[in-house]
Parts: sequence; structure tokens; C-alpha cells
Amino acid sequence: MTQTLGAHAAGSTPGGSAVLDVVGLRKVFNAGRPDERMAIDDVTFSVAKGEFVCIVGPSGAGKTTLLRCISGLSAPSRGSVEFEGTPLSGVPDQLGVVFQDYGRSLFPWFTNGSNIALPLKARGVGKEERRKRVAEVLTEVGLGHVEKQYPWQLSGGMQQRVAIARTLSYQPDLLLMDEPFASVDAQTRFDLEDLILKVREEVGITVVLVTHDIDEAIYLSDRIVVLSGSPSKVREIVDVPLGRRRDQVATRSSEQFLELRKHLLSLVMPH
Repeated sequence: MTQTLGAHAAGSTPGGSAVLDVVGLRKVFNAGRPDERMAIDDVTFSVAKGEFVCIVGPSGAGKTTLLRCISGLSAPSRGSVEFEGTPLSGVPDQLGVVFQDYGRSLFPWFTNGSNIALPLKARGVGKEERRKRVAEVLTEVGLGHVEKQYPWQLSGGMQQRVAIARTLSYQPDLLLMDEPFASVDAQTRFDLEDLILKVREEVGITVVLVTHDIDEAIYLSDRIVVLSGSPSKVREIVDVPLGRRRDQVATRSSEQFLELRKHLLSLVMPH
């Protein structure tokens, strides 16, 4: 059921070429000052092409800081991050990020279609191709009818679908998600979880998702990277052998799911 860091010391992927390699990552804030704080001490793991990996840990474990480092938004203090074999020096074009705060990530004065087209325009995609891709990704996320509406006319869950569609529009090789479903109600959260699994299956995208929700991590992922408390280290890398087809009722009530939940809670909860 599990792989400890010792058994998985190099963070190697279980088959397939690595899209993301994180080795010995450390992040220190205010280095050399009296208020110096080490958020991440030593984190190593890899993510294979097409894999869905979740990152969990206790509150304050530095999960969002880690995501910022592996996205290129923040430089690590030590260690290395490689994206598709190349050291990260900024945010790569083929990497997409979806944040929790969808309200701030969408421009309210642009239509939903225009919001989705923004990264395509920045990449020099022609007008007709932009129009085609906007229509395609809105259909993928079940919102083919909202292109000419504005974000403020949609529910929170629908706005997050638009944010996901915008990221999918430029067909990234790796999708990073930071607590993407934390700000919506439970039913919408389940719908968005199933949406991202559907998109992952249809598009074949690689996903790394940070969450504080143990059940969500088990339901979504192929493997779970469990962080210790701050400063973070990898406590364990846990395999999730539940198959690719997941169901909110059947999967969550299965014996395997409940065993995984018990084990992960024992790793994350304070002793």
C-alpha cells in the first residue's frame, strides 16, 4: 500500500519518463536575518508523464510554498527542480497553474471566452485558432454556453471551471493546482474532482495537486507525497492502487480507500 522514502529514496517515478524532478529542495525565508525561517528543509520526489500526484501535509507544512517553487514562481534556496529534463529558471510555457482564488484569477471586465483566450493571445495564437480552442475547452469543462457571459454572472464552481479551461486552452504538459476546490461547497467540490479526473483521462495531462483534504487526495491521485510539519520533509510517498475509474460513492466506501485514509491520517495528524 505504501512506499516509504527509504524504499523510494530518489523519488523515482514508477515507470514512464519524468515530467517533474524535485531533488533536495529547501526554501528559507529572510536568510541571514534574525527572523530567518526555514519553510522546507529537504523534499525529493518525481512525477511521471500522465501521473496524478497529490501533496498533503499538516497545516503550515509549506505545501503552497513548495508548489510555488516547483512552478518557477519562487526560487528554492537549495536543491533543484527540473521540468522535462531542464532546470527550472522561471515558469515554463508548457506548465499551467490553477489557484484556489478563482475570483482573483479571472478578469471581471472580460467575457469568459476572452479570459480563456488571454494566454493564447500572449503565445501568438491566431484569432481563428483562439476561437476554436476557447470553444473546445469550454465544452470539455461542461460550460459551452457561457463564452459570452462574464465571470461575475457565474457561480463559484463555474468560475473555477473557467479558470481550469483557461489553463487547458494552451495544452500544458503539467498542470499544478493549489487547493483548487477549497472555496466551493461540497457537492460542487465533488463535481470538480470528477471533472479534473475526466479531463486528465481525455487529455492525458500530468497533474500535481496540493490539498489539505486527505479524502480528496486519495480519490484523485495515483500517488500521494506526504509532508512532515514545518520545516517540511517527505515523510512518505504513498501508492493509491484504486484503478483509473473512480466513483464518489463506491470508491470512497471501499475497504482500500478506508485503509489508505487511516494510514494517511496517522502520518498527517500530530502525535
